[in-house]
Amino acid sequence: MIAAARLALGALSQLRQVWRWGARSLAELLPKGLYARSLLIVIVPMVLLQSAVAYVFMQRHWDIVTHRLSAAVARDVGAMVELYAGLPPGVDDPKLHAIAARFHMDVESLPPGPLPPKMPETFFNVLDPLTRALPEELGAQVRLPFWVDTVGRSGLMEMRVNLGGRVLRFVTHRSLAYEPNVHIFILWMLGASLVLVTVAILFLRNQIRPILRLADAAEDFGKGRDAEFHPRGAREVRQAGYAFIEMKRRIERATEQRTTMLNGVSHDLRTMLTRFKLSLAVMDESAEVEPMQQDVDEMQRMLEGYLAFARGDAGEPTELTDLRGVLDGLRVDAERHGARVEVEAKGDLNVRVRPIAIKRCLGNLVANAARHARTIALKAAREQRFVTVFVDDDGPGISPEHREDVFRPFHRLDEARNQDEGGSGLGLAIARDVARSHGGEITLSTSPLGGLRACVRLPI
Repeated sequence: MIAAARLALGALSQLRQVWRWGARSLAELLPKGLYARSLLIVIVPMVLLQSAVAYVFMQRHWDIVTHRLSAAVARDVGAMVELYAGLPPGVDDPKLHAIAARFHMDVESLPPGPLPPKMPETFFNVLDPLTRALPEELGAQVRLPFWVDTVGRSGLMEMRVNLGGRVLRFVTHRSLAYEPNVHIFILWMLGASLVLVTVAILFLRNQIRPILRLADAAEDFGKGRDAEFHPRGAREVRQAGYAFIEMKRRIERATEQRTTMLNGVSHDLRTMLTRFKLSLAVMDESAEVEPMQQDVDEMQRMLEGYLAFARGDAGEPTELTDLRGVLDGLRVDAERHGARVEVEAKGDLNVRVRPIAIKRCLGNLVANAARHARTIALKAAREQRFVTVFVDDDGPGISPEHREDVFRPFHRLDEARNQDEGGSGLGLAIARDVARSHGGEITLSTSPLGGLRACVRLPI
C-alpha cells in the first residue's frame, strides 16, 4: 500500500510538472498585450464555434443530402439497367431513351468490353462526398460490375454498367446527385465571421484606449511630467482613473507639505549657522577659532546635502534639455578644479527632463569620480528608447559586492574608495533618486579606463 501510494504521488508530481511546463510554454507563445489577449478571447471561441458548425454541416447535412440525391440517381440507373436487361443484345428501344430523358439522363448502349480502370483518388476526391456516396448507392441498386467518373468532366458525371452482352453508358448532371450550393453557406459563414471580428476589433480598441491613456499618465507622473488626464471608458476604468487622480493629488500635497516644512527647517538652521559665523568673525583669531570655523562650514555642507536629498526636485518643471550642453558645463567645472575630462556625445541628446536635477545627478557622479581619479571620460549616446550617459574614471574603483551599498543614504566606504569623502554620504543616493524620478536608473560597473563606470539611462 505504501509503495503504491508513493508511486501514485510520484506520477501526480510528474503530471504537475508536465502541466506547468505546458502552461509556461503556452504563455510564452501567447501575446503579452491586453489588446491582443482580448482579441484572442473574442476571436478564438468564434473560430471554434464556426469550425464546429462547419464540421457538423459538412459531415451531417452535406453528407446526408448528397447520399439521398445519389440514392435517387442510383435508383434511376438501376431501373434503366433492369429495362435494358430484358432486351436482346444489340437491340435498342427508343422508348427507353425517352424514359431516360425523363430521368434527365443520356443513355447509350456500347459494345461489350472491359470497363475503364478505377479513377485514381486525389485530395479533392477525398473531400468530395459524391465520390463515396454514388458508388455506395450504385452498389446497393445495381448488382453488376460498374464504373463511375464524377470528376472527369465539368458539371457532368458518367456511369457505365457491364450487362455482359453490352455496356450501358449513362451521362447526367452532377447537380442531380450533389448539393451545389454548399459554397454559399461557407461564404455566408466567412462573411459573418469577418463582420463580427471587425466589430470586435473596433469595440475592443475603444475599450483598451482608456487603459493605455491611464498607463501613459501614470508613467508620465512617475517621470515627473505633468500631463493632463481625463478618465474615460467603462465604469471600472473610470474608477481606476479617478483613483489615480486622487492618489496623484495626495502625493503632490504630501510633497508640497514636506517641501514647506523643509524650507522652514532650513531657514531656521541657516539662521543659526549665520549667527555662528558672525560670532566667529568678530572673535579674535586664535588656534581655537579656525577649527570651529571649519566645523561650521562642514555643518553647512551637510545641511545642504540633507535638504537636497530630502527635498528632491519634484517642484521643478520638465524642459526639453540638450544633455550635450550639460556635459560640456560639467567638463568646464571639473577642469576648473584640476581634473582632466573628455566628452564624447553622439546623436540627438535632447530629452525632456528637469534640468537642475539632471545637472545635480551627473554633477555628483563627476565630482565623485574627480575625488579619486585623474582622468574622467563622459560619453553620451542615444538608443531607441533611452539616452545613456557613461561616467568613466581611472581611479581605484569599487568592488562588485559594494556597488549597491554605495547608493544607500549616509553609507560610506572605509576601504578602496570613499564616494563622498568630506561629505555626508548622499552624493550617489541623490544621483540615483534623481535618475529614478525621471523613470531611469543608475548602475555601476568596471570602467574600460580601469576604475569605476557609472551608467545613467534616461527614457526619451
